[in-house]
Amino acid sequence: MKAKGTYQPKKKKRARVHGFLKRMATFLGRKTIKRRRAAGRKKLTV
Repeated sequence: MKAKGTYQPKKKKRARVHGFLKRMATFLGRKTIKRRRAAGRKKLTV
């Protein structure tokens, strides 16, 4: 039997920690979104 890997993904947790609303809630988060838009990212968050 093999041990479980380290990463056990949860979509809700991921969205709440790194999602758009969380980014927009802080000044630095908004800067992050702005930077990623400027870089031409297709996907801004998660």
